[in-house]
Amino acid sequence: MHKTYIQTSSLNTVWQEVATTEASSNCASYFPLDNGRYEVKPGLIAFGSDLGNGVADRQVFQIDDNFADYREVKLSARAESLGKYYQTCNYSTDVASAIARFIIHRLTKEHPHHFQVEQQAHSKITLHSRLSGETFYLDGNWQLLSFQTNGKPIFPPYASILDALATQIQEDMTVICRAANGSNWLSAVHLCYPNHWSAEDKIGKNFNAIHTPVAGMEKINRRADAIVNTMITHKPMVRFAWGLSTDTRLNHHPKSPTNIPIQQWQGRNFDPYNPQLYLRIERQVVWGLPEYQAALFTIRTYFRDCSAIKKDPQLRSKLVSAIQSMTSESLIYKGLTESKDSILAWLT
Repeated sequence: MHKTYIQTSSLNTVWQEVATTEASSNCASYFPLDNGRYEVKPGLIAFGSDLGNGVADRQVFQIDDNFADYREVKLSARAESLGKYYQTCNYSTDVASAIARFIIHRLTKEHPHHFQVEQQAHSKITLHSRLSGETFYLDGNWQLLSFQTNGKPIFPPYASILDALATQIQEDMTVICRAANGSNWLSAVHLCYPNHWSAEDKIGKNFNAIHTPVAGMEKINRRADAIVNTMITHKPMVRFAWGLSTDTRLNHHPKSPTNIPIQQWQGRNFDPYNPQLYLRIERQVVWGLPEYQAALFTIRTYFRDCSAIKKDPQLRSKLVSAIQSMTSESLIYKGLTESKDSILAWLT
């Protein structure tokens, strides 16, 4: 049984261990190490490409039986400190409206049995989520006017339609914008499943500054303007990132909540005598809105148990090879410097 931490009360920061279900019968499965190497590159694939998951590969927002667990983590993160996980900077009304309209369109198209939208009088819009039991009332610009819950209070109340929509899905979201002079910046980020980075640290920064700490990003950062242009103007794309974790906690914010020691919170303490190791995989979708000079970037986190990978000779060989191919800088960035040798010994 795998463990994570969720907040037990919306009014304090007491967290407890609970089981998570990172795998289910209808959960998509990915293994982005097929070439057996750890590489830092765009790795863009046309959105909708068949990657072995049927309809899910054609969805921006993948919803499965784990929804309740993912939502609980988001609600707990928001209750701990909304500003720690949700930030905006120069997020114009036009862009905010376009992003909200796009998200709602995709949700009602991809999951019509979960989401219903109705056009009301005076251009007002109503969105209902059967998953959460919540109903949202929007103005003609697709901005949040009010909402109703299924009886459970939302603390703090939803700050915007982006905040509300982010809590209905299993993805994190960021929005990048570009000005007329070509400069770009992260204009919105809703990040309740951070993998050792924070919304507060990245908001307002350009592509280059956001990715400077990432080991191996030097070549990509030299093409930052071209990559942002691709994100905004090209057809939608999907890419994958991966790392290793010793737990299945979705929230690995750099700052641990109150009462949880940072070393315990990080999920980077491999114990060869009680080995728990998971492949943490991010499916990232890039969807450009060129008419608004913006792009939506979604991040869906999955876990695969390395004890199961270990039993498959082909998968194990590729994972071992990928770890061995990491540079010293990448090992430091991924938190594997001290545990690399013991992980490889356990895998082989």
